[in-house]
Amino acid sequence: MAVEEVNILWISELLGCDGDSVSITAATQPSIEDVVMGNIPGLPKVNLYNKVLAYQNGDELMQAFYQAERGELDPFVLVIEGSIPNENIKQEGYWAAMGTDPATGQPIPTTQWIDRLAPKAWAVVACGTCATYGGIHAMAGNPTGAMGLADYLGWNFRSKAGMPIVNVPGCPVQPDNFMETVLYLLYQAAGMAPMIPLDDVMRPTWLFGATVHDGCDRAGYYEQGDFALEYGSPKCIVKLGCWGPVVNCNVPKRGWMAGIGGCPNVGGICIGCTMPGFPDKFMPFMDEPPGARLSTTMISNSYGPVIRRLRAMTNDTLNKETKWRVKGPELKTGYQPRW
Repeated sequence: MAVEEVNILWISELLGCDGDSVSITAATQPSIEDVVMGNIPGLPKVNLYNKVLAYQNGDELMQAFYQAERGELDPFVLVIEGSIPNENIKQEGYWAAMGTDPATGQPIPTTQWIDRLAPKAWAVVACGTCATYGGIHAMAGNPTGAMGLADYLGWNFRSKAGMPIVNVPGCPVQPDNFMETVLYLLYQAAGMAPMIPLDDVMRPTWLFGATVHDGCDRAGYYEQGDFALEYGSPKCIVKLGCWGPVVNCNVPKRGWMAGIGGCPNVGGICIGCTMPGFPDKFMPFMDEPPGARLSTTMISNSYGPVIRRLRAMTNDTLNKETKWRVKGPELKTGYQPRW
């Protein structure tokens, strides 16, 4: 059933840096302002509760979360930012908390808020790699037992509307990727879009269906076996540690802000921050990936050099005018320039 008003409850009091909340302020397709101000036709009215972006603060901001817990703020979308710690493996205190329990005067562990709100949410969205798959905080040896939201709620979790968790990874999340996902969910809530399409690890398929390499301006150099050996080169940077050929991310194609920027676009390697295996499977950063050694050696020693020579010959030929145009001192096309 279509709805006319949607509340977005955004929790970032977990293991994180608020970088995703900051990142979305750069979105333009759509902007957070256009969504909240009602400037996009067909969208429900949106009320956003995010400690970084809301004008409410303290107890006033917390009231929305208590209302949602009591079922008085329906429907609502629950957005989680930051890794979820394991509150069962410590001897005392808490890893992360939000608000104060009025009965005890003690902080409320944020995991309790997830337990209270997730089953009642129309949709649950994990924003950024920490929330989606655990991120940096969940790397091997971490003392908090940090995990992604799906690891905490279960990969078979379904929201009140029957949706899986919607994962929008990135460290931080690419601003337009997240806001475009929110836009899709709002249109779905308004009855104007079908169920959001997600891949096997619950990322929106239209955003994460291709690899970094597929949209990278440097991909042509890879195909020709022409690789950069130092930073500052415009050539393919796989040998410098870039994982682009095997990482699902659209940043080189989309850019970072207004189509500008993005890791390989500005000379930075892809370290796989949108992937469930990040960071452990991509370390040590800056080292050539194991698979790249084999692929670059094969291309550099066989296919690449031949293709470069053949293309150089063709390029040289195409940079010359056709012979019928240059046989004499005058053009033979019937046109005589006045000068």
